[in-house]
Amino acid sequence: MIVTRLRQMSLLLLAMGISFIGFFQMFERTTGTFPHEYAVLLGVAAFLFIVMWALLLKFQPYASQSILPCMLLLTGIGITLIARIDQQKGSHAGSRQLIWLCTALILCCILVVCLRDYRVLRRFSYVSMVVGIVLLLSPMIPGLGRTIGGARIWIGIGSYSLQPGEFAKLFIAFFFAAYLFDHRDQLAVGGKKIAGLQLPRIKDLGPIMVVWAISMGVLVVQRDLGTSLMFFAMFVCMLYVATDRKSWIVIGMLAFAVGAIAASRMFAHVDNRIEAWLHPFDAKVYNRAGGSEQLVTGLFGLASGGLMGTGLGQGHPSLTPLANSDFIYSSVGEELGLTGLLAVLALYLVIIASGLITAMKIKDGFGKLLASGLVFTMAVQVFTVVGGITLVIPLTGLTMPFMAAGGSSLVANSILVTLLLVISNAANKPEPELTSDTFQYEALAVLRDHELKERAKSAAEAEKRDEARHGRGLHAAHGEHADGDDETEAITPDQAGEHGDWGDWSDWQDDDASDPAETTSQLPADADKPDAAIPAVPDEPSGMSLGAPPAPPAPPAMGQRTAKGGAR
Repeated sequence: MIVTRLRQMSLLLLAMGISFIGFFQMFERTTGTFPHEYAVLLGVAAFLFIVMWALLLKFQPYASQSILPCMLLLTGIGITLIARIDQQKGSHAGSRQLIWLCTALILCCILVVCLRDYRVLRRFSYVSMVVGIVLLLSPMIPGLGRTIGGARIWIGIGSYSLQPGEFAKLFIAFFFAAYLFDHRDQLAVGGKKIAGLQLPRIKDLGPIMVVWAISMGVLVVQRDLGTSLMFFAMFVCMLYVATDRKSWIVIGMLAFAVGAIAASRMFAHVDNRIEAWLHPFDAKVYNRAGGSEQLVTGLFGLASGGLMGTGLGQGHPSLTPLANSDFIYSSVGEELGLTGLLAVLALYLVIIASGLITAMKIKDGFGKLLASGLVFTMAVQVFTVVGGITLVIPLTGLTMPFMAAGGSSLVANSILVTLLLVISNAANKPEPELTSDTFQYEALAVLRDHELKERAKSAAEAEKRDEARHGRGLHAAHGEHADGDDETEAITPDQAGEHGDWGDWSDWQDDDASDPAETTSQLPADADKPDAAIPAVPDEPSGMSLGAPPAPPAPPAMGQRTAKGGAR
């Protein structure tokens, strides 16, 4: 165990070392000194990363240990390039990003300690839906929302701006996971089969149509293609995981394509992005407002980096508009080259693969859906950003997780990763061994408790039967005394079994030794005369005389006889 923990700690320290070397090299090449402000903030951030790792070992000991180092390295690369661009523009986005990172780490530490069991989130599914929708539509509030880059997805708080859609995706993921977990059986039922696809029933299309309408509403009202695509893709992917039907993927893609084409006809900025994607090097498209200038500049920056890049501090990434946020991936390609781009994609791939492995290993359906939803959200976000910069798809306006400048994106994605860590702890927790001493002791304790309960139950039933039998005997004796002492009684087999042979012999012996005047046997009236013959008693066994002491007889035959004072 100690060797394993040391190996895990070495990954975190390696990521810290690479990040520090990057900062040191960049500042030495640009300013010749290491700024004191960055030294303090980097020390605080490194300390918080170590604290978070220690808290994970304490409260989530089985969490995946490959996610946190990748998050640290991605954040380090992003802040290094943001600080590099600050040197050319004279801005301070890098120091603000470090402050946001410290805030995000504090929130993640609190979440690791407080959220012991992720399943508690299922209780607040509809509350999460309401909170998510409120956050998503909050930029439309007059006086609060701000329009930046043609999209109204920001809210202003003083001199700062916040993108609530980054937090809305977490709450909506909670709701989607709970809803699909409760209704997965109905959604999995297939309808007609067309072209090899098992289409869903018409009445089951309601949920996907509602989510499609909300996504199109975001696209229409906020003019944000990226957020609309992210939410709809997240729901369709979670729906596929819940039902295991490919038809939902096809239907989702067709529905979003129809909505995007309709939006391109209705809104000029969506049509401009599609035109810039199709004809980026056209002079008319390049020179017009909202054209392809930004996209083409980013492509030239990628091309200038080559295989190994120009080196940290030796490129010109600031020439690209929004180089520290929307086009941070282009800045990485310019100064770190194709090698740096592939390394960044590999780090994202490790996080996404760890999340998918967690979703496959965990046995809880809600956790499986939640983990897959969070992972697909990050994967879609990375794909849309990289695909937009490399001309695979149109630009969407989304930002790279952990790397792009922006506090809301950094905090929201840090919380997303923390949730994955909590779920992975439950997925990786080992099952109790059947051969362990603890398991055997607990099993024996359970069996002993069960045996004691069965004994107590049997004793209670036996006591009830005895009480019932005793009550019936008292009632019968009371009735016989009321009828008279000379009443003839039939001896039942139960009574004969209770008294046994010696009980019957005792009764007969008492009758013979008693006073003749009190005996009510069937002797004739002249039996006291000397010369009279004493007849044999019909019920008395042979070999029994009145003169000598009688020998113990065999058990008498069941029948009627008289007894002194009634039956015993």
